[in-house]
Amino acid sequence: MELDPRSVTSEPASPTSSAGEEKMEAASELSSPTWHSRDSGLFERGIKTMLSIRKSKRSPNKEKGKEGTGTWRGKRLSLRFSKSYEENKTTTSNGMEEIGQKIEAELIQGKPLSVMEINDLIQKRQLLEAFACIKYLEDETIAERDAEKYKDNPQELVRKSKDVDLLYNSIANTIQSIVVGTLEHPTVEGTMLTSLATLIAREEAAHPNTSNAAGPGSDLLGIPRKWREEWREAINESARKRVLMVPMASKEEESSWLDLHLGFLQKHLSEDLLKIKLSVKKCYPEDYQVCDMYVEAFHKAIASHLQDICQRPLEFNELYTLLDWVANTYHSELFLGHPDLKPEVKTENLSLLLTPADWDKLKNDYITSAKGKIKSYFGNILRLEVTEKWEKEVHPEMKENLYHCSLSFDIQTIIGEHMKISGAISRGLETKTLELCLAELHEFIPRFREEFVAWSTAQDSPIFTPYFAAYINSFHDLVLGLETVFKVETEELQKILAALTENLRNIFLNKLRIKTQPLLKKILTNNWISATERPDSLASAVSQFSKHLQHMREPMGQELLRHVHKYMVREYVMQVIKSRRKMNRETRQQVSKKMNQEARILNNTLIDQGSDSDWLVPAIHHIASIIGEKKKDNIKEYIKELCQDYPDIRKEHILAVLALRGLWCTTRAAIFRQCHGVLESPDGGEGSTLFAEMDAPVIISCF
Repeated sequence: MELDPRSVTSEPASPTSSAGEEKMEAASELSSPTWHSRDSGLFERGIKTMLSIRKSKRSPNKEKGKEGTGTWRGKRLSLRFSKSYEENKTTTSNGMEEIGQKIEAELIQGKPLSVMEINDLIQKRQLLEAFACIKYLEDETIAERDAEKYKDNPQELVRKSKDVDLLYNSIANTIQSIVVGTLEHPTVEGTMLTSLATLIAREEAAHPNTSNAAGPGSDLLGIPRKWREEWREAINESARKRVLMVPMASKEEESSWLDLHLGFLQKHLSEDLLKIKLSVKKCYPEDYQVCDMYVEAFHKAIASHLQDICQRPLEFNELYTLLDWVANTYHSELFLGHPDLKPEVKTENLSLLLTPADWDKLKNDYITSAKGKIKSYFGNILRLEVTEKWEKEVHPEMKENLYHCSLSFDIQTIIGEHMKISGAISRGLETKTLELCLAELHEFIPRFREEFVAWSTAQDSPIFTPYFAAYINSFHDLVLGLETVFKVETEELQKILAALTENLRNIFLNKLRIKTQPLLKKILTNNWISATERPDSLASAVSQFSKHLQHMREPMGQELLRHVHKYMVREYVMQVIKSRRKMNRETRQQVSKKMNQEARILNNTLIDQGSDSDWLVPAIHHIASIIGEKKKDNIKEYIKELCQDYPDIRKEHILAVLALRGLWCTTRAAIFRQCHGVLESPDGGEGSTLFAEMDAPVIISCF
């Protein structure tokens, strides 16, 4: 709003004595002419325009009368200010107070200043003098209104009221400019801030909260200006500007942009708060609660700033940086809780930096991002296993006589690190992170199995069995670690690992079958019977697989060795009893000898490697003894021993062994009848089965 041009003529001319002006400027405690309020330019241009339109002229009689009135009013106003100020005394020094009151008295007791001249005082930040002049103009206008001077010219009252309002608003804008700029300079201008508090106190004393008389333009006269509220708003604006001034690089310029920005934020604002504590606080009365005001303002500004950051598409590391800063850094000794800021800077009454909704959204975004991160970590583990171990055929490490790989350690490290950092933010986030890691682990294990099976099927690698043992060991350690370190239920995980173990065991046994099947098929052939150079060839083939099982963690290694031992004995016996070979006495002796020799080597190899299945040892020897025995009565005893040691043997198995011996069908039938009692009432075998898992060959009893 611009002043009415008539305001120039309605005000008496100001004294033009240069000495008086110099005295007035030198004594002012608010004399920083280089700083301008944001509305001063418009205000000054309006006044200059009005001066170019019209000049002020007064008759000597009017001048004399006006001067007398002004002098009387000035004395009355000076006394009123003195009394009000004593009642609302601030912490301003006595010297500054006396200078301000002296200037006001001298200024007002002279000729009143024009609106233009008052505005010049405001631009020079001589606010105490300017306020005294405006108050004088306001009181004069109120007195003239009450005397009904403007009864016939209400527009004149409106014009003068607007002039007063515009001048007061100009002071308010200057107050805001001073407060907003307080922290922008290396040193605090304490004198200016002290006088600002004095100015606010005088305005509050001059404009008590009373209702105004009715009349044109009266709503702009005598009303409280609420400059303390303007001061508070200026502090909020100052905090907002200070926060927005903190350097922030773009993501393209710096990958750690958010971490750097938050570091700058706590550094710069910590310096501001320290300046407020040491320099700004002492310029104001205690009831201003300066530190609390600034802390609250900075808190709101930071909250708004972080809310804006939350709207950006943040990556995993950025989400964690923001969560950690809000949860741990903000109130810590690194920032608001710094010892240098105590006790003035208090944080216990501050509201939440982020609203519950924003905080929950930030955590949910973190969990969503963490899901992709953890999945990629597990993917990297699998990729390294394939490229750095399987493809390069690097044998696994050996620790404490067990095959070892880093799989369990890597997985537990991933889980542990993510739980640690999320737990530092909140217990709930730690729990969600653990649940997420376990869910990803449950998906990873089948993927791992598929890759390992595909690789092992594609090629016959010598490192398959060592890695089979190493992975079984590692997954066992993983379950143990999850239960003891992370205190989680592993029932579901153990089911997944059991399926993995079963699958890998079947692959292992299938590879064993493929390796040993050609050797087993040679049993009872001429080449096999006559070969003397490598009687241990079958045991050697089995040993290539079974020797690695002794480096598996118990009980898995022991169980698998038992399975291999039983598998080899069963396959050997099956290969023998399904034969239709007709052998003379000499050949039977050779076969018996060969079988006993191979059985010893095979059993000893597996037992030496850790098998405890001693009950399997007699099986091949019994059959070898039956084949090589000359006396039929002794054959009966061997059959009884075979039935006692393996009660799951069936009639078809016995008849097949007797047929291999070359006995006639009537003799076979007679021997079976004599041994039938033993077969019906088994008392041995330790509950283990061997023949029950064997398909018995069809034997033609007689023609």
